[in-house]
Amino acid sequence: MTSRRDLFRYAALATAAAALPSIGSAAAPASLGNAIPKAAKPLRILILGGTGFTGPFQVAYALARGHQVTTFNRGRRPITEWGDKVEQLVGDRTTGDLKALEGREWDVCIDNPTTLPYWVRDAGQVLKGKVGHFLFISTISVYADGSKGGINEDSPLAKYAGADAMAETRETLMANIEGLYGSLKALSEAEARKQFGDKVTIVRPGYIVGPRDETDRFTYWPKRIAEGGEILVPGDGRDPVQVIDGRDLGEWMIRLAESGTTGVFNACGPDYAMSMDAMVHGCHAVTGGPASFTHVSREFIEKNEVALPIWVPREGSPYSGYGAVSNARAIAAGLTFRPLAETVTDLLGWYRSQAPERQAEVRAGVPREKETELLKAWHARA
Repeated sequence: MTSRRDLFRYAALATAAAALPSIGSAAAPASLGNAIPKAAKPLRILILGGTGFTGPFQVAYALARGHQVTTFNRGRRPITEWGDKVEQLVGDRTTGDLKALEGREWDVCIDNPTTLPYWVRDAGQVLKGKVGHFLFISTISVYADGSKGGINEDSPLAKYAGADAMAETRETLMANIEGLYGSLKALSEAEARKQFGDKVTIVRPGYIVGPRDETDRFTYWPKRIAEGGEILVPGDGRDPVQVIDGRDLGEWMIRLAESGTTGVFNACGPDYAMSMDAMVHGCHAVTGGPASFTHVSREFIEKNEVALPIWVPREGSPYSGYGAVSNARAIAAGLTFRPLAETVTDLLGWYRSQAPERQAEVRAGVPREKETELLKAWHARA
């Protein structure tokens, strides 16, 4: 089962992704091999971040569409594949070093990594009146009640209970992730509206998956299924699951910028109701090989304190609604989803291209030895 604490920890890992790999679909939009039509109007796009998980997909797609792209980050992971096609500015929002942005103008700014409200405030002080459209990547963790399905963009948001949100830092956030993450994201959204008015787009993803995902939260499943044998699956297989390929999210952000679309959108996928069984069997359809799935009860999972990523029970958990968030508004605004099989295929291709020591490092899920013990205990419970 995954908690809000896990969501933040995984998000932090995702933003620590390595530089853009130069391999097929992980390095560019899936459609980049085909002729991507140029946008009707080229834009000057500023991406705050840009070298983490989804940022490189935004950049690649924006370049393919004919836009002029500037990134702004700490410069710790410069991406050489872009050459002089992308202007890469260096600064540090943690310390308030935004000098590289001063005196510049862009049509669009996409804010990828922000969790702390003062980051948005400081960016607004430099960029207010200098960008025509501000797009902010938030999270479904902003909702006050995640226990029931059907959460929509108008559902109540988490309330901040601290003394001064603008005084919160990475250190104070990490010390109280469960209590602060959602509310600080919600306040960051509010600060974006305060700084940039009605020219703001708020996008709230759930689980972002696919190539470049350094968290292994979804990767655990196709990787484990590809290894074959008896596989422990939580619940009865009917619990809903929502994931979105990072490329689908990144490319849609650029299309939102092109259309000037504002508002709030839940970026959760796919565009059909997917169950846990549908997900694991969908992975198996790609990996092939002998594999069997053994469902174990939620009670057994909780008793044994098993941490299985992506899965949440459809009722009885503070996060039960995370598998059934309404995405109708986002779909109406043009969000599309590639097939699960494509995500799994490309994800495994990317993962297997990593260094052996990285592949040996299990960042989510259950180690095989522990899984074997659990399955043995499950079968012996009678």
